[in-house]
Amino acid sequence: MSSTSRLPAAQRRRQLLDVALEVFARDGFHDTSMNGIAEAAGVTKPVLYQHFASKRDLYRELLLEVGEQLQDEIAKAAVQAGTPHEQVRAGFAAYFRWVADRREAFHVLFGGGTRRDPEFAAVASRAEASIAATIAEFIQVEGMTAADRELLAYGLVGMSEGTSRQWIATGAAEDPDHLAATVAELAWAGLRGSSPQA
Repeated sequence: MSSTSRLPAAQRRRQLLDVALEVFARDGFHDTSMNGIAEAAGVTKPVLYQHFASKRDLYRELLLEVGEQLQDEIAKAAVQAGTPHEQVRAGFAAYFRWVADRREAFHVLFGGGTRRDPEFAAVASRAEASIAATIAEFIQVEGMTAADRELLAYGLVGMSEGTSRQWIATGAAEDPDHLAATVAELAWAGLRGSSPQA
């Protein structure tokens, strides 16, 4: 360890988070050790513990970070779009591009290991809730209540997650923008046909 041991604290923390994301995505939470993360990052274990009190703290911070990143990408894309139809398409495009670029992050946030731990599942659920709340703001259906918009938004989040899981599992060389266009048309048809019950 030469120059890597002299990184400023903020850069070191960023490096450790990036390395930890890769290791957790590859090995899962339970099979990953702080020693393994430190070794992969090229630092000693005491250096890692200077930044994160425990493996759980490190994993929790990663979950919060990647959830916020995904929400921000969707919100930024949708707000720059014009019509509601374009917002739906832009939101899906942002989601699938994020998955294409950040597969490790998707795996950590939505993977089974996260869901099997009550604390981590709660953090992931809060991330989903934030993403759904962001999407709900862009659902424009006349006469629809806020509760119904939120319910539909959760459906869109589930559609995105399920499609992404299959996309990753099959290893399909799908263009994220083409995938987004296809799924967005399905979602838009459903949203356009939605109306409050009489």
